[in-house]
Order: sequence, then C-alpha cells, then structure tokens
Amino acid sequence: MLGESLCFMQYPIFHSVVNKIKSSLTRDQFQIEKFRLWEEPRINATGLEIWIDLRESTRYLRAVSINFDWDRFRETRIASQLEGTEKHPLLKAPYLLKTSVEPVIDIEVVWYFDELRCQPETNDSSENEERITAASKWMGEVSRKVNVLLREDEIITRWHIEVEGDEQGKRLTAIHLISYFQYPLSNLNSLNAVHRTIEQRIRDLLSRINRVIRIADETVDVDAA
Repeated sequence: MLGESLCFMQYPIFHSVVNKIKSSLTRDQFQIEKFRLWEEPRINATGLEIWIDLRESTRYLRAVSINFDWDRFRETRIASQLEGTEKHPLLKAPYLLKTSVEPVIDIEVVWYFDELRCQPETNDSSENEERITAASKWMGEVSRKVNVLLREDEIITRWHIEVEGDEQGKRLTAIHLISYFQYPLSNLNSLNAVHRTIEQRIRDLLSRINRVIRIADETVDVDAA
C-alpha cells in the first residue's frame, strides 16, 4: 500500500490510468496472477506489471505478462497539456518542465510457452537434435503469422530462447515471444480523453494478445512430453 501511495503522489495521472487498466481486465474476467505497481525513484520511473495465467485455457502457453513503463518526464509533459491539472506536484519542478519527451506509454508483452509441451520427447539419442529443429520450425511459422497480424502497427517482436544440453542431448528450457508496443497520448486535453484512449488501446491490446494465443495453439503441433 505504501508503494501505491507514493506512486499516487508523484504520478496521479499514471495512477488513474492503472485504475482504468485494472477495471478493464476485471470486466473481461482474465485470470490475473499478479498486478503490481512499482516505482524506482533513482531512475525517475514507474510502471505496472501484470501476469495472466493461461495454463487452464491454452495447450502450449503458461502465462502472458504485460508491462507498462512510465516516468516523471512523461507524467510532467502530459500534466502540462491537460485541463485541470495545474496543481500536479511535478509541475513545480522547473527541470521537469523543460523536457521535450512525448507522453508515450511503452508496453512490453511476453508470451511464456510451456517448453515441455512445445518440443517432442524421445529416448533415441539420434533424434535428440530434432527437438530444436522441430521447435525452430513452429517458431518460424508463429513469427510469420504474428508479423502479419501486427504489420500495420510496426511493432517490434522477437524470440527469447534458452538451450541446455546433457548426455541426453540438447533441449529448449525457455521459450518466450516478446512484443513491444507504443501508444502515444499526445494531443489529448483532458483526463477523460486519456481514460477513453487507454480503454480503447487496452481492448485492442487484449484482442491482439488473444489472437496470438490462438495462433500459438494452432501452430505448435508436437507430441506432448
């Protein structure tokens, strides 16, 4: 509760955005595993970390995380453009008022795959190398379909994988698909306009997350371990 109180004092606009995000997720009845607001004063940053449990709703994914990044410079910039925010605490800091940073909210979405289900299991040492080959094939196909889905938004997407090996051969021990979104909040003149924009963006983001989940379930075609 102390962290939320500090965040509210320094970032009231972002805090109101967090409340809007929370109500949107609650309304859509996602299985929220974690909803954590954080602040790091040393780097003038704050953010929101959300984990959604997918183990009961998908075949090949364990979870998806959504991470929202914000900072004092963006908070100050948007406070200076909104009506009715003249008493915002950060507007009292001259060095923050000089910023040219645009009020853009950065969002990182990570899909966590179940690495055991996503690669074939075999006791034949001659086939152990085929685990990574098979996984590479479906990852390439997922990438192609996701890039088509997100093409219009110029969203950056990449894979994070970890490989370990032993006498039984090599296997993937982590498979994550990561996408980076940016939503500008410029040219808005009221907090209500910010809330409407965020709500629309969140609906769009959740729709895209669900479509990527369906792409993954339809594309990953391997035998269960």
